[in-house]
Amino acid sequence: MSKIVLYGMDISPPVRACLLTLRALEVPFEYKDVNLLAGEHMSEEFLEKNPQHTVPLLDDDGALIWDSHAICCYLVDKYCKSDELYPKDLVKRAQLEQRLYFDASILFMSLRNISIPYFYHNVAVVPQEKIDNVNAGYNHLEAFLGDNSYLTGENITIADFCCGATASSLPAVLDIDPETYPKITAWLDRLNLLPYFNEVNNVGAEKYINMLKNELTVECS
Repeated sequence: MSKIVLYGMDISPPVRACLLTLRALEVPFEYKDVNLLAGEHMSEEFLEKNPQHTVPLLDDDGALIWDSHAICCYLVDKYCKSDELYPKDLVKRAQLEQRLYFDASILFMSLRNISIPYFYHNVAVVPQEKIDNVNAGYNHLEAFLGDNSYLTGENITIADFCCGATASSLPAVLDIDPETYPKITAWLDRLNLLPYFNEVNNVGAEKYINMLKNELTVECS
């Protein structure tokens, strides 16, 4: 078995997506905390491993991989005994990867574009258009779920881990109204039934929400 080390920070949704994948795979790993707010990701040692200076960063016995979606795909392809978490069927895989790209480019970016200016530049006033982007992400997520239990059907996949980690953090900037988004609400409730979801995801998500929730105000037009 390779020695797996995951570098991250538990408030980060992408880091939590990787932690959820590792726990689902029951693969032994070492977790090393990197405090981004203190600039630890800009150290010479970290930059040698990841010149993009982002977390999560996976070190699998010398193989260095960053970006949570790439990490999750890699872990399942290498360590999972079945393909439920990341199907090999080309159509199913394409549908799942669409959800991953949606998380990377829309859902998570709508959160990042609000949180990064606050964390690094103390910008607490959020333009309405950025809140609108969060709402648009919720609307797409609600539509993707449809009548399914999970994002691509009746089986949980890494798409649920990635989008779930982000969605559970988005109430830091905009609450998920259960009447407006009943399918998202029910989906998150199902994810919470996983025995490791609270420990791996919710603790960090709550920290994240508490850091931002009462600090941001929406800019009045």
